[in-house]
Amino acid sequence: MKLLGSLLIQTLAVLISAYIIPGVSVGSILVALIVAIVLGILNLSLKPFLLLFTLPLNVLTLGLFTFVINVVLIYLVSALVAGFTVTGFLSALLFSLVLSIVSGFLNSLNK
Repeated sequence: MKLLGSLLIQTLAVLISAYIIPGVSVGSILVALIVAIVLGILNLSLKPFLLLFTLPLNVLTLGLFTFVINVVLIYLVSALVAGFTVTGFLSALLFSLVLSIVSGFLNSLNK
């Protein structure tokens, strides 16, 4: 039950973030649900390897390169999910930032 609640919160966070950020569009609620699922899977499986491989660059930039990794994951989700489009680097960066803020806020309301 907790997984379903978390998935619904992430879906709502994707919808809100796409509404706030120009250059990001989500076709429907179903597309937002699929984006939440695919982004969660990529964050669990691919992101740790990307962080490990870019560790020297991450250390040099004091962790700021993590934002670039997040943008790459957002672009990957955009390529995998039909109905979810991101038009530029700045839109993807702002989307990832707003998504984490909105998700954190919604998760704090859920507890």
